[in-house]
Amino acid sequence: MRAIITVIGTDRVGIIAGVSTILSESNVNILDITQTIMQGFFTMIMVVDVSKSGINFEQLAGKLSAKGDDMGLKIKIQHEDLFKSMHRI
Repeated sequence: MRAIITVIGTDRVGIIAGVSTILSESNVNILDITQTIMQGFFTMIMVVDVSKSGINFEQLAGKLSAKGDDMGLKIKIQHEDLFKSMHRI
């Protein structure tokens, strides 16, 4: 099962490391990643495989959200199907 993670906030050191550490500890594989900084704002989208995760989806979402709160970011994870449905033209 794949999911989409979005990260938005003011750029600072350690954002990718913070998110990647949670994913690694949860046995979540990063399949694709893109990030950019636009006028001081950090944006990142990740496609991840959660099929072998050691925790359930809600727990993972909670960990990512808490990391976002700690770092002053908005971090969200959505199932790929839901993400596709919400962003269909």
